[in-house]
Amino acid sequence: MPENSLVRFIFKTGSDDDPEHRFDLGHKARMRRMREIYRIARMHHLFKGITPVGFRAMLEDLGPSFVKIGQTLSSRSEFLPKEYCDELEKLQSECDPLPFEEVRAALVDNFGEEKLREIFEELDPTPLGSASLAQVHKARLRTGETVAVKVQRPGVKAKMAQDIAIIRSIARRASDLVQGDQMVDFNNVVDELWSTFLEETDFEREAANLIEFTELNRDVKFIDCPRVFRSYCTEYVLVMEYVDGIPIGDADALGAAGYDLHEIGKKLLDNYATQILDHGFFHADPHPGNIIVREGKIVYIDLGIMGRLTPRDRTGFAAIVSAVGARDSSRLKDALLRFAVTKDNASIDHARFLADLDLMLADYASVDVGDLDIGAMLSDILSLTRASRVTLPSSITMVSRGIVTMEGTVAPYIGQDSILSIITSHMVGSENRWEKIGKEFEDDILAARRAAWGLADAAGYSGEALRMLTRGQMKVNMEVLSSDKLMRALSRILNRMALAIIIAGLFIGSSMLPYASESAYILGVPWLSFFGYLGAFVLSVIVIVAILRRK
Repeated sequence: MPENSLVRFIFKTGSDDDPEHRFDLGHKARMRRMREIYRIARMHHLFKGITPVGFRAMLEDLGPSFVKIGQTLSSRSEFLPKEYCDELEKLQSECDPLPFEEVRAALVDNFGEEKLREIFEELDPTPLGSASLAQVHKARLRTGETVAVKVQRPGVKAKMAQDIAIIRSIARRASDLVQGDQMVDFNNVVDELWSTFLEETDFEREAANLIEFTELNRDVKFIDCPRVFRSYCTEYVLVMEYVDGIPIGDADALGAAGYDLHEIGKKLLDNYATQILDHGFFHADPHPGNIIVREGKIVYIDLGIMGRLTPRDRTGFAAIVSAVGARDSSRLKDALLRFAVTKDNASIDHARFLADLDLMLADYASVDVGDLDIGAMLSDILSLTRASRVTLPSSITMVSRGIVTMEGTVAPYIGQDSILSIITSHMVGSENRWEKIGKEFEDDILAARRAAWGLADAAGYSGEALRMLTRGQMKVNMEVLSSDKLMRALSRILNRMALAIIIAGLFIGSSMLPYASESAYILGVPWLSFFGYLGAFVLSVIVIVAILRRK
C-alpha cells in the first residue's frame, strides 16, 4: 500500500476525544510523524519480516517513546516470541546528555531566573544520568542540602503523547482487522502504555509516590527512599535528596564493603512481598539502576512507576501464588476465575482449562524452587487465561512484570531460594493477616449490601412480571446465545438446505419445460431447460465439494 494511503487508512478511525488531545497535537504534525515512522519501519524491512536485532534497532531509531515501549514489551512474552523479548532487554535507557544550557533553560521556564537563584546555590553541569525522558544533576540548595534535580527533557512529553496517539490509531485499526480468541487486545496494551506514560512524565506524581513510600516503610529499618523537597517540585522538575551509595548490581563493591549479599537479596524480596501483599503499593520497575545500598539500607531512588492493588486484588494474587506454590491446578483455576474482572462463563471449557493448567504445572513440577522461572510461569498463566476468555485485572500484568524484574535483580544473591518461595513464606507469616482479613470482610459486606439491593430490585421486577402474566400482558423476546463456531455451522447447514431446494426446483422446472415450450433446442433439449439443468448441475457440484471439504 502506498505510504500516503497507509497513513490515511490508519488515521481514518481517529477521534478527537482521546486523552492525548489535551496536548494540542495537530493533525498535520501527527501525519508528518506517521510518515516518518513508516519510512523508518520500511528502512528496517518491518513489512518483509524483521529479526529481533533489527526490531530493537528500529525502536531505537524511532525515538524515546518506542524505546520505552520496547522496554515494556521485553518482559511481556505473551505479546512477542522469547527471542524478541531477550533482544529488547538490551534497550538502554541511557542516551546522549542534553547540553547544560538547555537544562538550565528548562529550570528557568519552571521557576523563573530570580527564583532559580533563590533556590539553588550551585548546579553541577555534569549530569549524574541522562535518560530518554529526563536528566539528573547534582545541586546544592541555599539551605545547604545536597540534592538531585531531575529535569524532564524539553518537548519530550508532547512528542511521546503524539507517538502514543499514533500507536492508539494503529491499535484500533489492528483490532478491527485482526480478530480471534488468541489475539492480544491491542487497545488494552495501548491503554496500559498511556497510563504508564502519564505517571512517568508527571514528576509531581513521583514526588507524591516518594512521600507515600516513605510513610508506608517508616518502621522498616533496612528500606528507604530519597527525601523529597515538595515545595520545589513541578510537573517537569523533581528535587530530592542526593543519595550516594553502592548500586545493588555491584556485587564486588557490596562484598568489599562487608555486606552479606544473601541477606540483602532476602530482605529485598521480603519487603517487595510486603509492598505487594500488605501495602498494595509497590515499585513496578525495580531494576538494578533504581536501587542502591547506603549505610546498611536498601534505597529505591526512582519511584516514577508505581503499582497499586486493591484489597481484592491482593487477596486474589495471594491465592494464585499459593495455588502455584502448592502445584494445585484446581485451586489455581478457582483463584483465577475469582480474580478475573470479566469471564465468558458460557464459552469457558472448564475441563480443558483445568487440563491446560494441569499440563502447565506438570512442566514445572520437576524444577527445583531455586530454578523456577517465575516470569515464564506467569506468562503461561496469562496466555492460558486469555485463550479461555478469562480477563484478569491489568494490575496482574504490572505485578508480574515487577516480580520478573525484581527476580532478575536479586537472582545472583538468593542462591536456591526463589521469589515464589519467599512470597509464600511471607503470606504464611504475615503479621498483618488480621488487618487483611478485616479489609476483605469489609469488601464482602459492601458486596453483600450491593447484592441485597439487587435482590430488592429483582423482587420488585418479579412482582410486576407476575401481574402482567396473570393479565395476559406479558410478551417474551427470546435470544439464543451460543458460540460463533456453532452459529457458523448452523449457517452452513441452512445455506446447503437452501441450495438443495433451489437445485430441486431447477431440476423439476427444467423437466416440465419441454411440455410447455417449443423454443430453440440445445443438444435436443429446449434452451431454457438446458440452462436450468446446467445451473442445477453446477450448484450440486458446489454443495458436494463443500460437504466433502468439511467432512
